[in-house]
Amino acid sequence: MGVTQTFDIASIPADGIGKEVVAAGRRVLDALADNSSGKFAFNWTEFPWGSEYYEQTGQMMAADGLETLKGFDAIYFGAVGWKNVPDHISLWGLRLNITQNFDQWANVRPVRFLPGIQSPLRKADTTELDWVVVRENSEGEYAGLGGRNLSGRGPGNEVALQTALFTEKGCERIMRFAFDLARTRTVKKVSSVTKSNAQQYGMVLWDETFHRVSADYPDVETESVLVDAMSAKFVLRPEDLSVVVASNLNADILSDLGSALAGSLGLAASANLNPERRFPSMFEPVHGTAPDIAGKGISNPIGAIASAALMLDHFGLHEEARLIEAAIEQTTAAGHLTQDVGGNTSTEAVTDAVVEALVRSLATV
Repeated sequence: MGVTQTFDIASIPADGIGKEVVAAGRRVLDALADNSSGKFAFNWTEFPWGSEYYEQTGQMMAADGLETLKGFDAIYFGAVGWKNVPDHISLWGLRLNITQNFDQWANVRPVRFLPGIQSPLRKADTTELDWVVVRENSEGEYAGLGGRNLSGRGPGNEVALQTALFTEKGCERIMRFAFDLARTRTVKKVSSVTKSNAQQYGMVLWDETFHRVSADYPDVETESVLVDAMSAKFVLRPEDLSVVVASNLNADILSDLGSALAGSLGLAASANLNPERRFPSMFEPVHGTAPDIAGKGISNPIGAIASAALMLDHFGLHEEARLIEAAIEQTTAAGHLTQDVGGNTSTEAVTDAVVEALVRSLATV
C-alpha cells in the first residue's frame, strides 16, 4: 500500500546539542510514520547551516537558502550559536533570518508540567498548571531597527539606538491569534503583558489594540498585566493563566521563566508560525546550544520531540500529536530523565523510551 501523504521537511540541526535533539525528534517522527499504515511519511532534507558553516563560508546559511526553504512544508530547527561567531551574527544570520523573511509572526510556546519531573514551584505539586505563551514574533523589541553612531568622537562616546517597532496590524494579528487559541482551551482567558506605564508609545498602542480586539471576543476573559507583575504571577498565581500574549522581548523572557518553572528549558517546545501559510513554518526547542554538554549524549530531547508534536498539529495530524505528547508523559513518569531534570538517562535512551511508548500506543489504536 502506498503512502497517502508525504511531508517534505527541511532539517536544520545547526549547532551544539541542536544536532542531537533534532536527530532524536526525527527518530520519533519516523517511528510514527512507519506505524501509520501508510497514512503519511516524512521526506527529510538536512542542511549543514550554522556556526561551522560560517567558519567555512563566512555566512550562517547559503545565499539562496531562503529561496530553497520556500519549497518545504515545514522547517525543523535545532539551536544556533557557538563561540566562533558573535551571538548577534549567528542569530540574525540564521534563525531570525528565517523567521523575519518568512513572516513567522506567531511564536507559540506551551508551558507544560510533566509527570515525574520535580518543579521548583511548590504549587505545581498540588495544582493543575497548563498555560501557553503567545509571542509576537515579527516586530516589537526584536525588529532590528537602529544603529551605532558617533564612534569618531573617540572611546566612550559611541551611541547605540535600538528601536522597538509596534504596528497596529502587528499587535492586532497576534492578539486575535491568542483569542482564537483561547477559545479552543478549557479556560478561555487571555492575559496581555504590557509595560505602558513606562513605554508610553509602543505599549500604549499595544494596550489600546488589546482593548479594541477583546470586544470581538465577549466569551473570553481578559486581563492586562504589567510585565514585572506578570513575572511574579508566573511564580505566585500560575493557576490564573491560560493564554498569555506578549511582545517579542517580554514573551521571550516569560516563556523561559515558564519553562524553568516546569523543570528545565530542555522541556520547552515552540512553533514559529506563518498562519497564512504563505511560507513554511518552523518548529524548534526553546533551549540553546549548551556548549558545556554538547557531544556528551546527555542533552534533553523532550523539547525537540514536543516541537515535533506542534509540527504535526500544523499539518492537521492532531491525534498523532497527542500520541507523541502522551508518549513523552509516559517516558518522564517512568523515570527516564536526563541530567537537567534530575536523572541520569542518556539522550538516546530517553528517545528510545518515547519511541517505545509511542509504538505501544499505536498498536492499540
